[in-house]
Amino acid sequence: MLETTAVPMLGTNNEQIFTDAQLLTLIGRGENWALSEIHDRYVRLVFSLALKTLNDRASAEEIVQQVFTEVWRQARHYRLDRGKFSAWVSTITRHQCIDELRRRSVRPMADAGGWEALDRLAGNDDPAQHAQDIFEQARIREALQQIPTQERMVIELAFWGGMTHREIALHSHSPLGTVKTRLRLGMQRLKPLLQETE
Repeated sequence: MLETTAVPMLGTNNEQIFTDAQLLTLIGRGENWALSEIHDRYVRLVFSLALKTLNDRASAEEIVQQVFTEVWRQARHYRLDRGKFSAWVSTITRHQCIDELRRRSVRPMADAGGWEALDRLAGNDDPAQHAQDIFEQARIREALQQIPTQERMVIELAFWGGMTHREIALHSHSPLGTVKTRLRLGMQRLKPLLQETE
């Protein structure tokens, strides 16, 4: 973790406002209140990512606990020069969600296709490539908002949820053929939208 000697700013009520890096340094030294502060700043981000991936509130809440336990354990290893804390905690969240999906024996869909750039997000140590991957993910999410809801949901469950066709059918209470059709149509609609923004 990078040590920081910057003096904390003062807020409107003269309370000290610490940067994320300062808080991570303090967490690394065993300061419980610093973990509470980081938790308050990022709990909504972690919960929303977990809920989007797992589609289950109880599981998402468990992931939140696991993620901030991991932040407590790994705080000393956080390096500011490898990216923002939000990217680091998002990566931890993604790993925890993948582990949870594996525990459920949910396998990634083999024929999702076209999403390889996003899969590099978790382990990329190159800041330039990491920034490009984040941009690519945002571009895909923006394009997804422009296709019909049912098609978008199937694509999101396939990639971010790691579900197979059959699991999506069970989850969405839809026939298997309908799921496959929605996925195919959604990918067909998505392709030109992504080409427009390249």
